[in-house]
Amino acid sequence: MKHGKKPTRKQKQAIAAKKLNYNNWLVVKDSTEVFEIVHRISGKIRSYPKKGVVY
Repeated sequence: MKHGKKPTRKQKQAIAAKKLNYNNWLVVKDSTEVFEIVHRISGKIRSYPKKGVVY
């Protein structure tokens, strides 16, 4: 299981935009390509690509 950190205000807004409760999620990775969060209790990992990424 990956360990996460408490989300910042901007990250909380991004989690809430996905219709999730930001109190239940920890941020694992927040890079320019991907936003990855892990559930506090179940350990389920969700990964979302960031929009506007040009490769």
